[in-house]
Amino acid sequence: MTNLLGGLTPQQFLSEYWQQKPLVVRGALPDFKCPITPEEIGGLSLEDDVESRLLQEQPEWQLRNGPFKEDDLTSLPDTHWTLLIQEINKQVPEFALLQERFNFLPNWRLDDVMVSFSPEHGTVGPHADNYDVFIIQGPGRRLWQISHQESGEEHLIPNMPLRVLKDFKPEQEWVLEEGDMLYMPPGVVHNGVSLEDCINISVGFRAPSKVDLISRHFAEILAEMADDNEESFYSDPGRLLQANPGEISAGDLNAIRSILREIPKKSDDELNHWFGRYTTAVPPGHYLPEPNKEIDASELRSKIERTGSLWRSEYARFSYIESEGNIALFVAGEAFSINHTMIEEVKLLCGQRLLELGEITPYLVNNDFLQLLTELYNLGALYLDDE
Repeated sequence: MTNLLGGLTPQQFLSEYWQQKPLVVRGALPDFKCPITPEEIGGLSLEDDVESRLLQEQPEWQLRNGPFKEDDLTSLPDTHWTLLIQEINKQVPEFALLQERFNFLPNWRLDDVMVSFSPEHGTVGPHADNYDVFIIQGPGRRLWQISHQESGEEHLIPNMPLRVLKDFKPEQEWVLEEGDMLYMPPGVVHNGVSLEDCINISVGFRAPSKVDLISRHFAEILAEMADDNEESFYSDPGRLLQANPGEISAGDLNAIRSILREIPKKSDDELNHWFGRYTTAVPPGHYLPEPNKEIDASELRSKIERTGSLWRSEYARFSYIESEGNIALFVAGEAFSINHTMIEEVKLLCGQRLLELGEITPYLVNNDFLQLLTELYNLGALYLDDE
């Protein structure tokens, strides 16, 4: 951790840099060996179930989405392009484990790991993101420039598939070499340009927008009301005749306001429960890869003992809320009520992606925990080392 944050403690980093200002750390991950090659990145971009993008700067900015064909890659020029793979943590276990180096930040803020390959002069252009990102330099070197200038719609190159600034004025710059890391908070304009063939790894942390929080919350409340009142509709018997059909009358507005006031207020516990399910929910269009067949607890224990480990699925998010006498565990949008005596088991489950046999064996004597593991395995949120 000392190397990762350049000598800062996690609390110092959170207090002085997180969401405030960039940080360059030389030799942040001196022991990290990039587990993927440019050829393997190219191979993944051909797969149907992998989210990939190809950006070219010349002869003009182009953005293409995968999956690609081999001809798409072999016909690329020697310079000025970038190939990106999103959610590489779902494809390569080493990238899944990389996320645990950032365990000083909560699971619900973590988004994914992205990897990119760029030849010389490859770039995605100067831009600002609305999320926090730790950019780790893999093989090769990359020049990074930053600026605190405005980056609203009026400052972007018009009619572009990308949000690229039209008048970038760099204020600081660094050349990152393998093992170096750049932390970039939201809103800071940055531009990375490859000086040679290089791989970059980005660990991203997103926050839900306030609009999304509000809209999702009220959508759920309204859905619950609809379930309770399936045959309940707005009604207006004895309407008064109005002169113009375009008017929304005072009587109509009074009726609508009355309906909205019927929306029940949620307690803190209910809001907490909703937030746990919301932040761990599987995104639309995604799914949990379920096991070939469901198994019982004794079968799972035997399989864990045989394979030597149990993995958390990268398709499932794990979080928990601890309250007096109870724990609410949230996995892939599902909620599980757990007795407080299992707090250590829940912390282990939420705290790391790979559960080695030696770590998990002491807890397998707890039948309730073993049953929980079995339910999560059959859900597709856990899988065995040989699967």
